Amino acid sequence: MLIGPPGSGKSTLGQLLAERLGVGFRDTDADVEAVAGKPVSDVFIEDGEAAFRALEHQAVRRALAEHDGILSLGGGAVLDAETQALLDGHHVVYLQVGLADAVQRVGLASARPLLVLNPRSQLKKLMEERRPVYQRLAVVTVVTDKREPAELADEILRGLPA
Repeated sequence: MLIGPPGSGKSTLGQLLAERLGVGFRDTDADVEAVAGKPVSDVFIEDGEAAFRALEHQAVRRALAEHDGILSLGGGAVLDAETQALLDGHHVVYLQVGLADAVQRVGLASARPLLVLNPRSQLKKLMEERRPVYQRLAVVTVVTDKREPAELADEILRGLPA
């Protein structure tokens, strides 16, 4: 299971890890979009963050019950105390990324709903607020800055239990 802020590489690494392990890949943001019938950014704008977080929690709960491959959680999914409890006992990998790399990957013209007004400042704030939660939940932390996905996948696979 991969956690981390926007731009940490959860989707890219998740797909690569799933391919290498011969298992499925699932992204809870995609699950939320499928249930809502619209992009995450539209859920935020039209329904509000509280509605999105409720859908996100349901998506994590469902994915943990149904999926046995690689799972990528939306960056803020770990903020929910019930979601944190659900992650207990799972092999959680925190993809740690610095602000400069995250900005480069996400882009400042992003459609990500929490980064609309001042993207760089908002991303920095999100990363600082969420870091302690990511660190507490993680069994393994991998720093992604200036590294290729294949190298990161190798490191994560070495850290997986046998």
